[in-house]
Amino acid sequence: MQLDVFTLFPRWFEWFRTQRHVENALRLGHDVSCVNYRDTTPLSGGQVDDTPFGGGAGMVLRVDVVETALRARYDCDPVELRERRRVVVLTPGGRQLDDRLVDELAAEPELTLLCGRYEGFDERIVEHYATDSISIGRYVLAGGELAAMVVADAVLRKLPGTLGHVDSAHEESFSAALEGAPEYPHYTRPAEYRGWRVPEILLSGHHQRVRDWRLEQSRERARASAVAPPDDDAAPDE
Repeated sequence: MQLDVFTLFPRWFEWFRTQRHVENALRLGHDVSCVNYRDTTPLSGGQVDDTPFGGGAGMVLRVDVVETALRARYDCDPVELRERRRVVVLTPGGRQLDDRLVDELAAEPELTLLCGRYEGFDERIVEHYATDSISIGRYVLAGGELAAMVVADAVLRKLPGTLGHVDSAHEESFSAALEGAPEYPHYTRPAEYRGWRVPEILLSGHHQRVRDWRLEQSRERARASAVAPPDDDAAPDE
């Protein structure tokens, strides 16, 4: 995979690239690169944002700044870029990130993540340059960098060979193997501690019974964590 992150803070990702599974991905030939909007901005003084039309507090990342950065990186019209590359804007109002979406992104050979800042993106960036809008949760961060790390982390660990064990990403929370449910509880030595016993089934050596128990525990966790659907009359999270 060739993964690009467009950001105002590329140095934030220096730490991210040192994580074990990310280093493994890089050794396997995958690439994680950062592009600084300021490096190619057509505006003076490194400016990348402007006040919103219609008034209001905050600043908005400009469409011409993002277009210039995309053109410089890919040498094509960003509108046409969407035909050959998945381009994601990270925004609170986007499609909620989940395991199914991570699987989709992990199957892409090329992926671009656009980090917003301030009040977010000029909407024309979302409408004309992006293939997807993705949210990591219904809350607001100061910028898209942490969200980009979350997406990149979830995607890279899905790539074969990036984790220590081939099955590590197969049977985990929200995976198809667990019917989309949270992962079952884990226990390790000692088998008893302060009177707290590990469930006997896990000590039985009966692999099928253990698998059945774990699946039922995952289902129970799914039932316990179920929440009511959002109120249709609630104001949008923007």
